[in-house]
Amino acid sequence: MRWRYNLERSQAVAIWLFAVAVMILAIVVVGGATRLTGSGLSITEWRPVTGVLPPLSQQAWAAEFEKYRHIPQYQFVNQGMTLAAFKSIYWWEWTHRLLGRLVGVLFVVPFAVFLALRQIPRRLIWRCLVILALGGLQGLVGWWMVKSGLSARVSVAPERLAIHLGLALVVLCACVWNGLEAWFGKARVGYVLQKRWRWSATALPMMAFAQSLLGALVAGNDAGQVYNDWPAMGGRVVPEDYVPRGWGLGRALLHSQGAVQFDHRIGAYLLFVAAVAFAVAVSRARLPSPVKVLAHLLATLVLLQAGLGIWTLMSHAPLGLSSLHQIGAVAVLACAVVLAWRVRRPAN
Repeated sequence: MRWRYNLERSQAVAIWLFAVAVMILAIVVVGGATRLTGSGLSITEWRPVTGVLPPLSQQAWAAEFEKYRHIPQYQFVNQGMTLAAFKSIYWWEWTHRLLGRLVGVLFVVPFAVFLALRQIPRRLIWRCLVILALGGLQGLVGWWMVKSGLSARVSVAPERLAIHLGLALVVLCACVWNGLEAWFGKARVGYVLQKRWRWSATALPMMAFAQSLLGALVAGNDAGQVYNDWPAMGGRVVPEDYVPRGWGLGRALLHSQGAVQFDHRIGAYLLFVAAVAFAVAVSRARLPSPVKVLAHLLATLVLLQAGLGIWTLMSHAPLGLSSLHQIGAVAVLACAVVLAWRVRRPAN
């Protein structure tokens, strides 16, 4: 029997997708803390099912610690670490992986229920399936990232960290966008803003996303611990070691501390100028009030995020400020996505 989906909107589905987005934010923040505390390599195996349970006995803890003692991070960075110290980094990584599993359950179970109850708008079913596939891919990418630090490195590869974060943000944005679609229903034919507004509004989340990836490279290279002055970098506009001697440009863009921090700064300046320019432009144009409110909110968030970034840098990236900076990055990206969605939608 063929099912018919006549439902055009569902606030229950919207709330579910927004909840998944919030859960992904939690994963991103805990993942950032895991990276900053050097905890990401404490679990050296990928056990999607049995890994749900942490070590439950002293013998089990000893076995996990023994595995960790065979990787380069222990041998070259944490030599002599106690079991108690190992437990402190283990819990960060275990919590990060547990949240990943929980968000999978939070997506799959309601999705199956909504499908059975025929509550998901038909046009959103395939989109939810894509989100589900991306979520599954994220688990594989996470292990691919961890694996890069288990043999020849003392930390994960920064470019793999950026891909891991980027995929999480793609899923989060997809949940926000389709949550809005589910809440407000299918757009009706009506007045659509001019193409120049739609393209410029779409560019803002793309810039915010790129800036987040640059931030991941900063975190992956511990670049927040160098050049802690602002606005200069070691007294120079461009750091002297942007391309270290003997390096190619490609390697420098991914692994040079000076390069990734400089690029992250430039990205922040460009995003700030773009957000403020867009807010000023919409203030002078005859545009729907929600567009103006969202544009001004985005400009405000970018300003606050820039100030928080400078504070974090000049404080040598402590865990608390770094986590707030990461939350701010997601807030900027989410606001830019909502703005782009509203601008591209007919005004009726």
